Amino acid sequence: MTPNIIQEKLKNPIFHLIGEVADGMGLEVYVVGGFVRDIFLGRHSADLDFVTVGSGIALARKVAERLGKKGNLTVYANYGTAQIRHKDLELEFVGARRESYNRDSRKPIVEDGTLDDDQKRRDFTINAMAICLNRGRFGELVDPFGGLEDLDHKTIRTPLDPDVTFSDDPLRMMRAIRFATQLEFEILPETFEGIKRNAGRIGIISKERINDELGKIMRSRQPSIGFMLLDESGLLERIMPEVHALKGVDSVGGRAHKDNFLHTLKVVDNVAERSDNEWLRWAALLHDIAKPVTKKWDNSLGWTFHNHNFIGERMVPRIFQAMKMPMNEKMKYVQKLVGLHMRPQQVGEEGVSDSGVRRLLTDAGEDVEDLMILAESDLTSRNPVKVKSALDGFMALRERMKEIEAADDYRKWKNPINGNEIMERLGIPPSQEISRLKQMVKDAILDGLIPNDHDAAWEYLVAHRDDVLNTESVTEGSNI
Repeated sequence: MTPNIIQEKLKNPIFHLIGEVADGMGLEVYVVGGFVRDIFLGRHSADLDFVTVGSGIALARKVAERLGKKGNLTVYANYGTAQIRHKDLELEFVGARRESYNRDSRKPIVEDGTLDDDQKRRDFTINAMAICLNRGRFGELVDPFGGLEDLDHKTIRTPLDPDVTFSDDPLRMMRAIRFATQLEFEILPETFEGIKRNAGRIGIISKERINDELGKIMRSRQPSIGFMLLDESGLLERIMPEVHALKGVDSVGGRAHKDNFLHTLKVVDNVAERSDNEWLRWAALLHDIAKPVTKKWDNSLGWTFHNHNFIGERMVPRIFQAMKMPMNEKMKYVQKLVGLHMRPQQVGEEGVSDSGVRRLLTDAGEDVEDLMILAESDLTSRNPVKVKSALDGFMALRERMKEIEAADDYRKWKNPINGNEIMERLGIPPSQEISRLKQMVKDAILDGLIPNDHDAAWEYLVAHRDDVLNTESVTEGSNI
């Protein structure tokens, strides 16, 4: 059955063309890596990697000539590779090679090698299979390490000693966990022990490469698989110590809080079931990130985590910066959702007041549906009474949100009064008073005291300006 599957997947004329060009040059050529693996997993792959026993660049040049694609050829002479864009495919060519490593770097010392040398340097057996494209052996599978059997058994295993594989290139530890998460495979015990032994080597890998693997884990069907493996391997505390700090349960007088790490992973999975939005999943991972630093015992209340949402909101930029994640609108989105993640439940518990709904809509803006998904996913209690009460509150909140939005779109709400107008008409220099006046107007509109209208808002501001000044004076006096 295997030959039939291979022949079916090699029907694209590009494979025969590459084989013919290689035959004309007297070279062996193989399609390798992910494409071969995905043949047997029934997955589509548009990135095709070709290994030739000889010059990959020379082969790529000849293939580009045959395709009339010279303009689509990119040569990376320093790496001995070349790439051709052909229709919806990315074709990458490299010469077979053997590699050796300096312990302080993941950049290998590369020498020309045989196909066997090239397969030995691959990360996992399931990625070390090759299919010959030469005329006499077209479609022949070369699988020296039992990769096909590992696919059948759904296992991740290194071709060589895992200590050699992971020490040479520590990013492979992240890749092992990423593949285990994406494919829902098991990392064999001896391979996983190799990750544990070499976890400290992850320090030589750039944050950008680590983030690339974390992103693929986060986009998987069940991200918790990867984060549990990262934790068990010792990698998590090295790459995301704030998430690792969520682990553990403290108890006083028999009263314990939940394990916030396990709770967080459940929330991430809950979100993943409802949304493909990677950054919403990141917000789920970080929503309780400040609980370890806000945890306190109160004799009357038990364990408390006061203001963990607001402190977590302030932690997000630092975490993104340390991880070298994007410091742009994606970070601001995650930061906003972390800060607001408790708001929907609070509004529901307060009886879904119109002012509370308006504030939720204006503060969340266009992200209010994502916020609702996060808040509903945060409900992981085993207490059925508590769960029903919270779900009823969320349902009532969603209904009232629809009703209020039908009258006025508060997701796109903007204060009808801006700072420039206040400064020009009242002659006030830039100061805290301006932000206080704008907040006063916002509160009045959201509380339903005045309509969402410029003239009404300005009239209210002028009439109640002294209230802001008096509040400021009281506040300043209390600090003396």
